[in-house]
Amino acid sequence: MSSSPNHFDLEQSIAQWRQFVLRRSAILNDDADELESHLRDQIDALLTQGLHADEAFLIATKRIGNIEAVSQQFAEVHTGRLWRNLVLSQPHSNWLNDVLVALCFAIAAALLFQIPRLFGFNPEQHEWVYARNISLFCLPLLAGYWVVQRQLGTRAWWLILGTVALFAVTMNAYPWQPISDTGDLAVLHLPIILWFLVGIMYTGNWWQTDARRMDFIRFSGEYAIYFVLIAIGGAVLTAMTIGLFSFIGVDIEIFAQQWLIPSGAMGAVVIVGWLVEAKKGTVENMAPVLARIFTPLFTLLLVSFLAVLLISGRAFDMQREVLIGLDAMLIIVLGLVLYAVSSREPTQAPSLFDTLQLLLVLAALCVDVVALSAMSDRIFAMGITPNRLAALGENLILLVSLSGYAWYYWGLIRANHAGFAKLERWQTRMVPVYVVWAAVVVLLLPILFRFT
Repeated sequence: MSSSPNHFDLEQSIAQWRQFVLRRSAILNDDADELESHLRDQIDALLTQGLHADEAFLIATKRIGNIEAVSQQFAEVHTGRLWRNLVLSQPHSNWLNDVLVALCFAIAAALLFQIPRLFGFNPEQHEWVYARNISLFCLPLLAGYWVVQRQLGTRAWWLILGTVALFAVTMNAYPWQPISDTGDLAVLHLPIILWFLVGIMYTGNWWQTDARRMDFIRFSGEYAIYFVLIAIGGAVLTAMTIGLFSFIGVDIEIFAQQWLIPSGAMGAVVIVGWLVEAKKGTVENMAPVLARIFTPLFTLLLVSFLAVLLISGRAFDMQREVLIGLDAMLIIVLGLVLYAVSSREPTQAPSLFDTLQLLLVLAALCVDVVALSAMSDRIFAMGITPNRLAALGENLILLVSLSGYAWYYWGLIRANHAGFAKLERWQTRMVPVYVVWAAVVVLLLPILFRFT
């Protein structure tokens, strides 16, 4: 087989496709051999029809089918393999290497959290040091794990180091006031920027394709669920450990609070990333199931809230705590929509769930308009503050984002599955907007408000 005139490397593309297939832990080397053989047969047949190699490769991979579905079929046929993979993850030779790399980065994150102690800072008296750097202790290590896994090279390392240096200086060298709203906002928004850095490393090249960005959105949804589950398990284990030692008269509560819990949480950030990727394709993902459960519930909640607002006439009389709660709810709704879109099959015909998603988006859009009206009223009445400006900007971005979702969901329902590509593009291309605003809040808002 020869490459096409545009220098498309067919063999390299097949090798990359095979690597992608083997990342599904229900598929072994022998299975990948069989799938590759089918792929090559398809490509040969298409090349004889006069297609270029890149065209033949693209069509052949489409004909092979969705890798997640193929992986699930293999898992159902080989039940014993499925349960072995649940315990041991991928049985091929790369498994041990992946575990060791993940453990090394996890240990580094755990130790990094304790480094300020060497300079006389402790969490009890200098909590601001830990609060402003907590995401810098762990998320760059998760990004570094993907650099090694994806073999991205020195450019990726320089990007991580440059980003960490920029925000480490920002968080630690800015002359923050003792009580600083802009400092609190920076702590809350920095993880968004660093998570985007993780996404760049996870995808290998964030700007390469919409499909790779959607992969990272799926990963993010699964990651959040796994992390919560592991955090709950870790909390139970820690409580039992403290209790057992107390039975024999040994008090380890201080050790657990200062070392075990925070360092364990930092290490878990990396371990959860490895776990989500290792379990990909082994069992049914949890995030789509939860999205389907909570979408109708949140839709009912928002519609009920809007009805009560209209009846009571209190739409413009909202206190700060209510607005914070509304923003938190809107962010959760956005997360549900993000994952529902990323987990949807592109060729699937519109269903009742898509209609529910549209209703959820429309309800969230109305709530956002109400929140923006109340925020504008508070700003005109009491003036601008860092919190109000940050909230205003975020709600304006949510307004644009939700409006786009509503428009493209309506197009999807009207145009059958043909409109999904536009919805997908809207989703993936809005993500950098959230990151840019987070960077503005971290870097520029403190200067604008003189670090108050």
